[in-house]
Amino acid sequence: MSQLEVHGLTKRYGEKTVVDRVSFAVEKGEFCILLGPSGCGKSTILRIIAGLDQPTGGEIRIGERNVAGLSPSQRDVAMVFQSYALYPHMSVFENMAFPLEIGRTPKREIAAAVRQAARLLDIEELLPRKPRQLSGGQRQRVAIGRAIVRNPRLFLFDEPLSNLDAKLRAGMRVELAGLHQRLQATMLYVTHDQVEAMTLGSKIVILEQGI
Repeated sequence: MSQLEVHGLTKRYGEKTVVDRVSFAVEKGEFCILLGPSGCGKSTILRIIAGLDQPTGGEIRIGERNVAGLSPSQRDVAMVFQSYALYPHMSVFENMAFPLEIGRTPKREIAAAVRQAARLLDIEELLPRKPRQLSGGQRQRVAIGRAIVRNPRLFLFDEPLSNLDAKLRAGMRVELAGLHQRLQATMLYVTHDQVEAMTLGSKIVILEQGI
């Protein structure tokens, strides 16, 4: 069964169509890449799937549910942004715990989930630090860890490595591939980098001008 199904997804801003009747499916446990040049509609599709933007037309199903009208918190997805989106006043532990605290998860379960994700990403020693004390690669690991603790049905990645230098980006690609293998998670990953797509993807969806 597909974990994600997108049927005829369309997004218009006035007269401009940025996503034009796009359809694809991502199977459970698959690492699917949305590949295309800047401005082709990749990130718009990701934001619509996450519930951060509304489509003009089409249907999205996550698992067996049509998610039309559901808020981001009701969709059982976790998104990792290009900009990391960490709270600067919170420690690494607090940043990773935040989604679970919003969901009123018991503190003991939160602590266990955060430490398990930190071990998986080799960032246990960073838990007391603030984001300003971390390198770009470490911040990205924390952002990924915050997604992992939620144990979502679907991971969404919006060009998460584009702010890193070339050497660090190559290393993080290897880490992400290994993480996918260990978690056996379903991932949808946006990039304009063909090497990244070929390295990580078990399926590649190519977009050009919203098609």
